[in-house]
Amino acid sequence: MRVCVFAASSNRVDERYYEAAGELGRMLAASEMEVVFGGGGIGLMGRLADAVLNNNGKITGVIPRFMQDEGWGHSSVKEMIVTEGMPQRKQLMMQMADAIVALPGGIGTLEELAEAITLKQLGLFKGPIVILNTLNFYDQFLNFLEEMVRKNFMRKEHGEIWNVVNYSSEVIDSIKNYKGWYDNPRSFAKID
Repeated sequence: MRVCVFAASSNRVDERYYEAAGELGRMLAASEMEVVFGGGGIGLMGRLADAVLNNNGKITGVIPRFMQDEGWGHSSVKEMIVTEGMPQRKQLMMQMADAIVALPGGIGTLEELAEAITLKQLGLFKGPIVILNTLNFYDQFLNFLEEMVRKNFMRKEHGEIWNVVNYSSEVIDSIKNYKGWYDNPRSFAKID
């Protein structure tokens, strides 16, 4: 199983976010789940990659050329795919994934997570999407998604696209216990 992880690239966040990213990396390696990530060497991305590598896990970075040229790539990740731009990076990461996990992050992480939810809503991604809500980071976003459902911008069924966990230790079970969603989500994607 290959797990795509979206995560922050900021080095200025609370240490507890780093700890959660490191714990997830160790657990993914121990579970022999391959990791695909944005290729960055700092922030939660860097901590995740360090943990996977230090525990003999397999990890692939996917990074846009301009970021690689700036030296933002993780120097110890041997399998690094360089794309021409951001859209190609995101598309490739999701194509490679059997499951998606979103750690806390900035606008880039939020954009990736929103696209993953959209792809699943349209039946273009079939695997689990797990939101790691460390320190209640995603509470306001989750409330906003619930508001979309309440106000009929999304169907009630769309609120079942993602699973929320609060601790890294819950992510592996969430992935392994995934039972699937709807076989043909396009049959009810249109809201009329």
